[in-house]
Amino acid sequence: MIDYTETIDEFLARHASDVEEAVRKAAATEIMPRFRQLGAHEVDQKSGPHDLVTDADRNAELYLTEALPALLPGSVVVGEEAVHADPVTYEALRGDAPVWIVDPVDGTRQFVHGEDGFCTLVALARHGVVLASWIHAPARDQFATAVRGSGAFLDGERLFAGPPEAGRDLTVATSHPDYTTDEQKRALLGLWTDGVAPRPCGSAGLEYLAVARGELDATAFNWEAAWDHAAGLLLVEEAGGAHLTVTGEPFRTAGGNSLPFTAARDAATARRVVALLSGT
Repeated sequence: MIDYTETIDEFLARHASDVEEAVRKAAATEIMPRFRQLGAHEVDQKSGPHDLVTDADRNAELYLTEALPALLPGSVVVGEEAVHADPVTYEALRGDAPVWIVDPVDGTRQFVHGEDGFCTLVALARHGVVLASWIHAPARDQFATAVRGSGAFLDGERLFAGPPEAGRDLTVATSHPDYTTDEQKRALLGLWTDGVAPRPCGSAGLEYLAVARGELDATAFNWEAAWDHAAGLLLVEEAGGAHLTVTGEPFRTAGGNSLPFTAARDAATARRVVALLSGT
């Protein structure tokens, strides 16, 4: 069995830029040529009319599923589309091998509608701990990266979320109503109060980037699919932010979380949002 502990640290020191190149190539070859060029035959529904998948999602994930393990032998991929086809593959998050967590097109609905609010999310994790992340918004020409313990960066510039401005309403991106059950809507009602300005979220990855940049104060989400959250949560952490579930525990990438949960610009804001969500 490979001892990955030192291997991954060395890998990130030497090959983080190679991962970035793979993510950029996946977008350049499989995603952007289809942006605003999708035919009806290239778009399908999964669980329903608001849960879409395109040929860009499928092909970009296939590209990364080949490219990423080639960079780190012995690693495996947990991708959104592969898990949809075979849910058992999600169990790799709890295994011993390093795991690439991939959302090829986060914000598929925006992508289908020709809007630029979508991104590719890649995270490297082991034993449920996210070690590095890459977030690429190709239509906006943005690339964010984070390595645990080494900070968060957007296009090479260090990110610091910082605390929200005193006296201003908290801006909070919440689970979009189209993806929220009646029970989940009730859980989020605590945010509809004085001093808070909730709004529906767009691409989760881009909302996390907004938190890390200090442009958004917090998120409040009701689902825990690792591909939507792993990369962004590390970016927020490395920018000085925090994440908590409704029971006050950090979000666990491998699952089993109490929901909803928040990611926020600082720990105090995370605790405030959790208090509102839990009614305490």
